This record gives sequence, C-alpha cells and structure tokens, in this order.
Amino acid sequence: MDELFREEYAIVLDFLPMGYASSYKKEAIAQALGEKYFTLLELSVKPGVKLSLRDRVYIGKEKRDKIQYIKGKLDFSRLTATARNELRDVVNEMVEQREKEFVDFFNKAGPITIRQHSLELLPGVGKKHMFDILDEREKKNFESFKEISERINLMPDPKRVIVDRILEELQGNCKYYLFVKNPKIKRP
Repeated sequence: MDELFREEYAIVLDFLPMGYASSYKKEAIAQALGEKYFTLLELSVKPGVKLSLRDRVYIGKEKRDKIQYIKGKLDFSRLTATARNELRDVVNEMVEQREKEFVDFFNKAGPITIRQHSLELLPGVGKKHMFDILDEREKKNFESFKEISERINLMPDPKRVIVDRILEELQGNCKYYLFVKNPKIKRP
C-alpha cells in the first residue's frame, strides 16, 4: 500500500472465516473499506478472531489486535455479494460522519480543465447547478448538506451525490478521482 495514503482503520464489509471457496489455503479473510481514503482492502484475520459486518478494525503500523496483515488492495470486481450489499450503507455512514469535509468540497472545489469543473463530476450536477453553487458559495460558505439543498434550487440530495460519486470511483472506471485515492490495482 502506498505510504502516502496508508489507512489506519477499515470497516469490515464481509468476513470469510474459511477464506474463499476457490482458494486452497484456508485462512480467515475480511474484505474491508479503508476509513480515510476509501481503499478497498483484503485483510488476513488473526486465527481465532471472529469479525462482524461493519466492525471497525485497526490496520495501521502498530500492533494489530484482530488483523494479521493487509493482503493488499482489492479490485471492486472481486468483492463478494455481501460486501457489495454493505458498501453503499458503509459509505453513506462515512460521508455522514465526515459531513464537514464533504461540505468543504462544495465550498472549495475548483476547475479540472478550462472546460470542466470538478463539481460537474458529481452525479446530477451539470453546468446550471455548478454555477448556482459557485454563486452561492461566493456569498457565504455552505455549512451543511441541508444548507446546500436549501440554497441551491432543485439540487439533488448533496449527501447522496457524494456517496454515488464515491461508489462510482470505487468501481475504478473514472478519468478523475475526487474522493477515492489510488483505486487502481497495479498489476505486474
């Protein structure tokens, strides 16, 4: 994992006590989402440890109590059905908990190119919404998702827009990444 974007904690999306059915090696595996950079991870769980969905586990450099080691980044296509089912709700909770950070995105987002603004990368946000957001934030910075909805006419739910964008980025098919760091897995 890149040192620059090292995750300290992850949220368990799925726990496989006997590993993958197709694997010859029977070791407990967890599929998880990094809390800070939204990194999809495959974790080796210490013997005898049982994890539940949505458990928060420490994966930093210090002594880990439940995780033996980080097996590596996980491609979206390799997520189990359970992990995929949990993903939207987990991302939604993370965005809710970090509301200020994502509201600040609306307050500070800038252009990507001379023809495209980063706000336009959000699902449902076109040129009109972008200009409305830019005009409103010049008057006064936004303080909450609710305030964005109230001040921007016909704005889709800002929290849902952020969640949808993060899920899109996790699938790894975007040209630009706003919230997910290093979503592509480097293959040798």
